[in-house]
Amino acid sequence: MAPRLAAERTVVLALHWQVNVIRPEGFFGGMLSEPVRSSGVVERASRFHAAARAAGVPVVFTRFTVPEDEGDLVRNTAFMAAVGDAQESFRPDAPGSAIIKEMADLGERDLVVDNQRLSGLSGGLPLRLAELGADTLLLTGVATDLTVEQTARHGTELGFTVHPVSDCVTAADPAAHRASLAALDLATAGCLTAQEVLDRLG
Repeated sequence: MAPRLAAERTVVLALHWQVNVIRPEGFFGGMLSEPVRSSGVVERASRFHAAARAAGVPVVFTRFTVPEDEGDLVRNTAFMAAVGDAQESFRPDAPGSAIIKEMADLGERDLVVDNQRLSGLSGGLPLRLAELGADTLLLTGVATDLTVEQTARHGTELGFTVHPVSDCVTAADPAAHRASLAALDLATAGCLTAQEVLDRLG
């Protein structure tokens, strides 16, 4: 029998469900909007978030934003350099930084946390999760081989039990998506489908 997930110690970490990543008009729309649309991941993840809330699990959304002083942004990769050059599009109040409308209605225990790194666990979020009593993270988001993988590995190194939710993540390239999930199945506590998570919470 699969081990139970304790709702009171579990958090859904919802990564980069923002206009800049998901929508055609967003900064990364040319790369990601069509794979996201065709995968159906927004609908699946929205249903999963709602079901997790109903089971007593809060959803913590992370947004990649760049404040006027650039915050913790370090231009040490081509990805971060490109974002830094287009930082006006990533201001916290910019349209592209908004959580997509399908997920914009937050539960009373949900949080939205901004950072300037690829890992959603950068900055003070681990401390906030500890204050919530969380030791288990369920990851949804885009893209699998970018923020999801970076966050999953980071969380595991920090001592969290991490489960990527395999049908609630996607990437620009299906092969990269599959390869990333295969690697994370070994590097974390294992990938689970949304239904497998809900069965363990039930």
